[in-house]
Amino acid sequence: MFIPHSASEREEMLKVIGAASLDELFNDVPAAYRFPKLNLPPALTEMEALAELEEISTANETCRDLISFLGAGAYHHYTPAVVDAVLRRGEFLTAYTPYQPEVSQGTLQAIFEYQSLIASLTGMEVSNASHYDGATAVAEAVVMAYYNFRGKRSRVVVSPVVNPAYRQTARTYTQGYDNLVYTGDEPDADLDAGPDGLISLVDDQTALVIVQYPDFFGRIYDYTSLVEQAHARGALVAVAVNPTALGLLKTPGEMGADIVVGEGQPLGLPLMYGGPYLGISATRKDLVRKIAGRIVGESVDSHGQRAYVLTLSTREQHIRREKATSNICTNVALMALASTVYMSLLGKRGMRQVAELCYHKAHYAAGKIAAIPGFSLCGNTPFFHEFIVCCPVTARELNEHLLDHGIIGGYELAKDYPALQNNLLVAVTEMISRQDIDDFCDVLQEVSHD
Repeated sequence: MFIPHSASEREEMLKVIGAASLDELFNDVPAAYRFPKLNLPPALTEMEALAELEEISTANETCRDLISFLGAGAYHHYTPAVVDAVLRRGEFLTAYTPYQPEVSQGTLQAIFEYQSLIASLTGMEVSNASHYDGATAVAEAVVMAYYNFRGKRSRVVVSPVVNPAYRQTARTYTQGYDNLVYTGDEPDADLDAGPDGLISLVDDQTALVIVQYPDFFGRIYDYTSLVEQAHARGALVAVAVNPTALGLLKTPGEMGADIVVGEGQPLGLPLMYGGPYLGISATRKDLVRKIAGRIVGESVDSHGQRAYVLTLSTREQHIRREKATSNICTNVALMALASTVYMSLLGKRGMRQVAELCYHKAHYAAGKIAAIPGFSLCGNTPFFHEFIVCCPVTARELNEHLLDHGIIGGYELAKDYPALQNNLLVAVTEMISRQDIDDFCDVLQEVSHD
């Protein structure tokens, strides 16, 4: 262990806390656990350690080495080089949460720009400074709705085709709320019922209805009618979005949604072995004091010059802890900056172009797959860039065969929906070429002949 203190400094600290020695300091720790013997290899030099780690890393296979049709919430998109170039600037890369915002104008401006772009993309009026990831954002939407009704409405209706990780996280996040009840995503729920299947579950005790757009299966539904009927019963509606799809599709704001959440990874963030990612959270102005996390506002300083501030902070735990509605104060500012650079660089036209590429390539792939004997598309609902394939073998068997040919297959839906053993969720982004799709179909053709 490296202890960066001199012997005299340690003695001084021990004297202050009233311990005669380090051994006495650790008396409360059982002797068997104080200095455990660790099964560690011999020490290495920096050069030797680097060589060993590089050798281990060669065993990793990523989207750079293999063709990937895997999505289910995290997608292989192209990240322009300028995104990383901006992130690596010292003033951004080393910046932390702005506890002293008056000296963090650059960070605050970047967050303000991020909020503005997210509000525009989702069609909402206000965005916060981000959450940890899409799952956290969904969970915070539940908390937000619960406090909006001061706990008097304790029912959450959640679609069974919301990302399973989002639903699980929300339940874990809110397990301390004794009277909170989730319904709609029971194991026997109808996965093909669409938004109409949720309407009958909404009553005067419902605080929030949660849907996904496109849903976990990639299907596109217009939730306008569901939102209207939920509002008629006094409930709020949260829509978990794929931000790439919003470059092409109708926004949740246009549907009347109250809260928009989602995973921001597609907005300029590489897959990065699962994170860190970015949680999107936006809402209407009349709910702004209930939204979790930080919000940056634009003001003027004492000289009349434009300045950025953390605003509406009275709802946060560090200001009025006992009355706070926001229990999360940290935001992933560096990831939000990456998405800000990405959206600014692409603009409306570029965002639409990426969405169109994903859409058309996915539909080309779906058409080719459906023509292979033994394979078919499950359902005929419009989809964005993800779709379900019904396979002649289990999805696991198919993925093993694809991997032998250098292809990462789709998501095995049986992991979350046991009845869907032979169903594969296939994702296609702009990174997939026509040749990649043709090669994918050639391998599927082999399976169909087995």
